[in-house]
Amino acid sequence: MRVLNLVTTPEHFFAEQVRILERNGVRVETVSVPGDAPRSASAYLRFYPQVLRATTEPYDVIHANYGLTAPFGLAQPQRPVVLSLWGGDLLGKYHWLSKRCARHCAETIVMTEQMNQALETPATVLPHGVDLERFSPEPQQAAQRAVGWEPTATHILFPYSPNRTVKNYPLAKQVFDHLGEHHDGSLELHVLEGVDHDRMSTYMSAADLLLFTSHREGSPNVIKEALACNLPIVATDVGDVRARLEGVSPSAVCQSKDELLHATREILADGRRSNGRETISEMSLERMGQQLIEIYESVSGTTLEDPSSRTRQSIRTETS
Repeated sequence: MRVLNLVTTPEHFFAEQVRILERNGVRVETVSVPGDAPRSASAYLRFYPQVLRATTEPYDVIHANYGLTAPFGLAQPQRPVVLSLWGGDLLGKYHWLSKRCARHCAETIVMTEQMNQALETPATVLPHGVDLERFSPEPQQAAQRAVGWEPTATHILFPYSPNRTVKNYPLAKQVFDHLGEHHDGSLELHVLEGVDHDRMSTYMSAADLLLFTSHREGSPNVIKEALACNLPIVATDVGDVRARLEGVSPSAVCQSKDELLHATREILADGRRSNGRETISEMSLERMGQQLIEIYESVSGTTLEDPSSRTRQSIRTETS
């Protein structure tokens, strides 16, 4: 089976998607929208001929990842299009485009039940999976030494660049500043920018709490990764976060800054790691890969051969 991926930005969870498909014998190639976000209309104009050239090859499925890539997948009528919506493409500015394109795709995948209801078109709820081998608990003191953190301090993790507006760093900073006024001992807020994804598990094991303050989300992978590392989480009520944290202790889903502040104080005072890993087994990367393959087989009428008989194809990303 051969699949062409169309994608705006090849985020780490997308790279993991490709990796698990290749591991299971799917030949995958990828064409990315040129440039960095936010992209201009000219970037998408350059993207179109790249897609046209790529679709001259005999693919079984075109997989459009993120709503803005869907029109380019649908521009060729020969192959079925699977559309994956990530969150902002359905719940944000260009929601109308995602909804319109979904009507013409062979299958649409959404990250949460909330997105499924917003789409108004039949869809499959399939969140991105987590590599449970890569993301697993490590001894906290050893992890802190590995990342160079002070072992006597309390460490709060904000795992995004402050420049990503949707992640709402100003709210995290306000919670941290108010927390510091009443916290005994050294308190540190760690903002991660440009950290290799392979090292994120160590940072999560080193931290005492994940502070997640996004304005909106689909099914944020960082929540699932933190659960896999048993890192306590305090989060805003966005996407499927509430469903993911159901039964997880200590952790909290909050509606306001005051609730975030109160929950952070309580959980840091508690001092325990969470039981998150017990709740995340259904979100494995392997399970997601198998479900994607079943979708590909369904829409294409092609059955995946024995993985050992396939020659794997590495990702080819066009950026200019």
